Amino acid sequence: MEMALLGSHIPSEVGLQLLLYPLGSNIVIRTACCSIGIGLPVYSTFKAIERKDQNEQQRMLLYWAAYGSFSIVEVFSDKLLSWCPLYYHLKFAFLVWLQLPSADGAKQIYVNYLRPFFQRHQARVDHIMGFAYGEMVKLISAHQAEIQFVRNMLAKIMGSADQMFRGSVTPGQPQQHSVIEGPLRTTSDAGSDHDD
Repeated sequence: MEMALLGSHIPSEVGLQLLLYPLGSNIVIRTACCSIGIGLPVYSTFKAIERKDQNEQQRMLLYWAAYGSFSIVEVFSDKLLSWCPLYYHLKFAFLVWLQLPSADGAKQIYVNYLRPFFQRHQARVDHIMGFAYGEMVKLISAHQAEIQFVRNMLAKIMGSADQMFRGSVTPGQPQQHSVIEGPLRTTSDAGSDHDD
């Protein structure tokens, strides 16, 4: 009896810990980082484009440049830094700072670090990007048949999914089975065909 009572409280305690004490688990703060770092800026970018607000578009371009640079650095340092106890909390604060109009963090990152770096290394970066683009074009042209096959498969999958979501197959309609229909039929199925 006592064990049953103890077992029934464990899931609710874990849930409360996740909600009320995010230092013990990174699930909540990582979700918040994703929401504030990607979700909100995507919507803000959409609004800036639709309103044709040049100032807001430039602000969002600066944000994406700063966020993209941060993401590149994070790819290489994440495994090391994620062991720090407050890493995701600091990341969350940094992402908020990048977006706050009063702090103008993204513009500071761009003006103080990104712009000078790219101005100094622009010829080298252009050369690397040109080489990478050329190699990508060669790769795509060499594998044109495979790419077309994948495109066709994705189109078929998307078409099937679209039909399922639109409800093109109603419960009263018979479904067609193409390849495996014969061996899977039972005697009751075979008899029902003769009843029609």
